[in-house]
Amino acid sequence: MTKGVKICLAVVIVLFAVSAVLSVIILRPTDKKMVEIVQDNHVLYTLDLSSEEDRSFRIEYPDGGWNEITIKDGQISVTDADCPDKTCVKTGVLRSETIPIVCLPHKLIIRFCGEGGSQ
Repeated sequence: MTKGVKICLAVVIVLFAVSAVLSVIILRPTDKKMVEIVQDNHVLYTLDLSSEEDRSFRIEYPDGGWNEITIKDGQISVTDADCPDKTCVKTGVLRSETIPIVCLPHKLIIRFCGEGGSQ
């Protein structure tokens, strides 16, 4: 093996290791239970998932459109929406502090927050 191949191999191994560590850190589940539902930069709800009853409710966007939010077994998700790509529905249950549920067409964000609200 030439020196250049060894260097390239070392760089690839280091990049793989760094990306594996970052993936574990970013995707690890959180123990937080306070959630904010924000639309168009306004906090609509601050919910404590540990004390919320299982329920579903709809959030309407003023310019048209809606998202169906479901709280079940202490977890929150968007279960239906009328947006074209339904990325918010495909995201599934909110698990990570670093990856919120986002619906861009309706400017909706569901994220974990501190005890008093806001991160």
